[in-house]
Amino acid sequence: MGLLPGIVLCLFLGSSATYALENGLARTPPMGWLAWERFRCLTDCKAEPKNCVSENLFLSIATRLHDDGWKELGYTRVNIDDCWPLHDRDTEGKLVADPERFPHGIKWLADQLHAMELQLGIYGDYGTKTCGGYPGTMGHLRKDAETFAEWGIDSYKLDGCNANISLMDEGYSEAGKALNQTGRSILYSCSWPDYQRIAGLRVNYKNIATHCNLWRNFDDIQDSWDSVTSIIDYYGDPKNFASFGAVHGPGQWNDPDMLLIGDFSLSYEQSKAQFAFWCLFSAPLFMSNDLRDISPDAVAILKNKKLIAVNQDALGLMPRRVWQKKGGIELWYKDLSDGAKAVILWNRSNGGVALSLEFSFEEIGFKSGMTCSVEDLYATSGSPTNHTSSYNQYVDPSGGVAALRLTPVTNGAAPRAPVHIVI
Repeated sequence: MGLLPGIVLCLFLGSSATYALENGLARTPPMGWLAWERFRCLTDCKAEPKNCVSENLFLSIATRLHDDGWKELGYTRVNIDDCWPLHDRDTEGKLVADPERFPHGIKWLADQLHAMELQLGIYGDYGTKTCGGYPGTMGHLRKDAETFAEWGIDSYKLDGCNANISLMDEGYSEAGKALNQTGRSILYSCSWPDYQRIAGLRVNYKNIATHCNLWRNFDDIQDSWDSVTSIIDYYGDPKNFASFGAVHGPGQWNDPDMLLIGDFSLSYEQSKAQFAFWCLFSAPLFMSNDLRDISPDAVAILKNKKLIAVNQDALGLMPRRVWQKKGGIELWYKDLSDGAKAVILWNRSNGGVALSLEFSFEEIGFKSGMTCSVEDLYATSGSPTNHTSSYNQYVDPSGGVAALRLTPVTNGAAPRAPVHIVI
């Protein structure tokens, strides 16, 4: 979720060297829908009956995932965020869903989703209260884990508002251990590293990857292009990549936060850019939009099977930014499990004209003189074409991308190692 602007969301686990999550989940990046960015903490169902945080909202979104072909593409998780419970626990210390907004209870909601072959996620906070002021899990780690297992919860996002950061190493580890000890497979999502980042502390990503299935490590996404580009820049910084890129992979994913496609701020080309980057990041693909009212263009972007295949590639690698050139031109790539490479050419300029962008195959780690089959992953017609040594394509300004898949056709000379260049 997100907290309020300025507070980062989430979760995580601890630094105990003797405990590892080992739940066998998220061997590829999880996909689905998360309420926070689009619906925040809307709790007045009289004023906002369609949009308030309630069982009706989550059931209606689940129905769209089931009926509109999203589930078959991998979008199977529906995630509740903050503001779902009452402000007080019951006499047994259990969290209680607000009975006006969730009259049938969370277990009933989970059962409805399971009947549609979907999964339900829920939100908690390691502190005394959540970011929205609801009961935190401090002093109730085991009780909450047992409650969520009883309800049939499939994933748990643990935030970190109103908490002592110095206690998070141990506390988040204990929360993950409590989930495992329930005997139910529950995906564990964390943003503990971001709280450490904000506090100026060193983040031990190797330890985080031992305990979390996914983790937030940068600012909450907001419905703006500037927010999207700030996340991409953070992930592209070689110093940051060196700290978290190596631990990223099956069962343990860096999470750059939700997809905005279908919301209010992004242009069509910017929407294509966010989806392409998140797919190359091997990031969790959690939409935060209103699937009951979404444009055909947004649906087409989010249902792009070729880019989803890049996201779900078995290697699960992150991309590297090869170069940045004056005027806002960038080249990124990552290796895929079949020997191909996924590439993004990005035009951040605002000059008003498309630019012809070119890169050599050596720059992305292929051999000199190699011929590759080049496929435009956003093209809706045509076939891949063969190119030798280099490739160029016109890319629209103000955030446009060319998203490509390059598959070797012939060998060439030995490759040189790609380097990060700022020109």
